[in-house]
Amino acid sequence: MITMYGVIGDPIAHSLSPAMHNAAFKALGMDCYYGAFHVKGRYLHEAVNGARALGFGGLNVTVPHKEAVIRFVEADAAAREIGAANTIDFRTNKAYNTDAPGAIASLEDSGVKVKGRSVLVLGAGGAARAVTYGLLKAGATVTIANRTAQKAADLAAYMREYGEVFGTGMDNLREKVSISDIIVNTTTVGMGQDETLVTADMLSDRQTVFDLVYRPVETRLLKEARLAGARAIDGITMLVRQGALSFEIWTGVKPPIDVMERGARDAL
Repeated sequence: MITMYGVIGDPIAHSLSPAMHNAAFKALGMDCYYGAFHVKGRYLHEAVNGARALGFGGLNVTVPHKEAVIRFVEADAAAREIGAANTIDFRTNKAYNTDAPGAIASLEDSGVKVKGRSVLVLGAGGAARAVTYGLLKAGATVTIANRTAQKAADLAAYMREYGEVFGTGMDNLREKVSISDIIVNTTTVGMGQDETLVTADMLSDRQTVFDLVYRPVETRLLKEARLAGARAIDGITMLVRQGALSFEIWTGVKPPIDVMERGARDAL
C-alpha cells in the first residue's frame, strides 16, 4: 500500500518539494508518493488532523504555517527553541525543524567552516529565525540586519541564550558586509526580480555568500558574489538538505541527496 507524504502551505504551487522527494522515493524503490497541498491558515489544524487520519507518513510545513503548526503538534526541543517547525512525523506525532541543520549542512557541504566565523544574516523573518539558531548552535557569531531595526533587535534578544548575536538596521550595510565572513540572504529580495541588497563592490574573494532564494537559482546577489570572487551558494542547496533531513525523519532512510538535487533543479 502506498504511503503518502506532502507539503502544506499558502501559496504552494511553486514548491519543488514533490519533484525532489518523489525522485528519491523512485531511486530507492519505495512505494511512496509526495504531493503539494494548498492549505489556508484557518484550516491548518484540520489539515494536520486530516493527513494523520488518512494515514499519511508525514508532512512538510512551509510559509506561512511554520510557527502556527507547533500549537497542534508536539514539537521537539529544537523546534520549540526556534519557535517554528517544518516537518511532522505521524509515526511519533512530533514536529521538527530541519531548516536550521539544513542551512548548516549547506555551508559545510560547500566547504565553508561555520564555527568561529562572523555571519551577517539579512532579514529577520521566519527563515532568519531558523538560520540564526543553526549558526549560533554551530559556534558562529551572528549579526541580524533588517530594514526594521527593532525586528532584528527583537530576534537577536530572543536568540541570545544560544550564542553571540546582535540586531541592527540596514544602515551602513557596506561596513557590516565588509567585516563578515559569511553573508546569508533570508529576505525575498531577488525572488523573481533582478534586485540585490549587496553588490560586488561590497564583497571580496575571502567571503561566502549564501542566498536562500531559489527562483531564480542564479540570483543577482549570487552573480555579484561571483563577480567579486566570493564563494556563492544557492537556495536549492538548502532546500535539498532540509528536505533530505525530513525524508530521513519519516523513513529512517538516508536519501540520495544528488538525486533529490537533480530532481529539484530539473523542475525549475
